[in-house]
Amino acid sequence: MTREGAVGRRQVEARSADSAREDARLIVRIAEGDRRAFEDLYRRYHLRLTRFIMNLIHRPHIAEEVLNDTLMVVWKRAGAYDGASKVSTWIFAIAYRRTLSAMRGHREPMEDPAVDTRACPADDPEQRLGKNQTRQLLIEAMRALSPDHRTVVDLTYFHELGYREIAEIMSCPVDTVKTRMYHARRHLKRVLAEQFTDCL
Repeated sequence: MTREGAVGRRQVEARSADSAREDARLIVRIAEGDRRAFEDLYRRYHLRLTRFIMNLIHRPHIAEEVLNDTLMVVWKRAGAYDGASKVSTWIFAIAYRRTLSAMRGHREPMEDPAVDTRACPADDPEQRLGKNQTRQLLIEAMRALSPDHRTVVDLTYFHELGYREIAEIMSCPVDTVKTRMYHARRHLKRVLAEQFTDCL
């Protein structure tokens, strides 16, 4: 790794650590009934959770319900957060379980035409275009995966989580996450290769 790359990585890690500390402070305040802290946490997680849930369920109205249910659990159970994992891991685990529960009740898929073009407001137009094109191809290929395989890919590529944290979210061994990622990557590689061939 180059010196610039190492510096950049340290900066990303420092921002991640700062973000984790801020999440922990907010959870303590939420546990005390601080509504403003909850609003701050809502703003920090709304977009990330929406993308995560939509990539799994593809039903906008159900995804909104799952999002609201997830954040209601955070509000009601903030005092139960024990610090054994990062706050983000705890919240994504709640969202994952709520999404699976919603999927069991709604079997037929419904596509969201806006999911592929929903961009992070912090991106500039060129970054947004590149990310949207890549994201669109990946999401299209991911739709044929099982919910568990889709979750592993989503958390890895869109949320940049490690296998250990994903295992905590999904309540499974790290080796299971690795196996799911192996099979998911094989599927995605095949499908994406076909898509690029079709474009030639």
